[in-house]
Amino acid sequence: MILAVGLGNPGPRYEWTRHNVGAWAARRAAAAAGAGPFRARFSGLLAEGRIGDEPVAYLLPQTFMNASGQSVREAVEVLGVDVGQLVVLHDELDLPAGVVRLKQGGGEAGHRGLRSVSEQLGTRDYVRVRIGIGRPDPAFEGDVADFVLEAVPSAERARLLVSADRAAEAVSSIALSGVASAMNEINQRDSSR
Repeated sequence: MILAVGLGNPGPRYEWTRHNVGAWAARRAAAAAGAGPFRARFSGLLAEGRIGDEPVAYLLPQTFMNASGQSVREAVEVLGVDVGQLVVLHDELDLPAGVVRLKQGGGEAGHRGLRSVSEQLGTRDYVRVRIGIGRPDPAFEGDVADFVLEAVPSAERARLLVSADRAAEAVSSIALSGVASAMNEINQRDSSR
């Protein structure tokens, strides 16, 4: 079973912020796969479905970003998911808005949601679907936390929703052809950007 986790913060206050693009992508991935409705489970919301012959569960932690690992650990343990089948979708400051990349393992680059997942699981060897949000413009008044928690303007939101759809496609590619093949497909598509 693949467990696709969309990182974000719960509640309407955070719904349309850059930090929630991972949750947007997981919801879109679940909808595209015809997964059942999201229900409260594992300190989060869980939907289950199939992509081809592969069962896929979609998890939206409701523990707030900095404690996402609690929800992920509960789901991994109860569902019996191998760490290599865990796919975490998240916002990425170090990629330009519109770019989606796949990566297995590695550091967290200051992302507290990823740090929480790594700490709770005791490993960094899970798959990440990195959804670029870019860094704030030099004229931006505030720090990075303000930027990622700011409501996304509608023009930028449209572009990030396209990225969320591409991240959802990455989950489907992983289920259908495996991580290595999906990485080649997704990362090569973005190499011209």
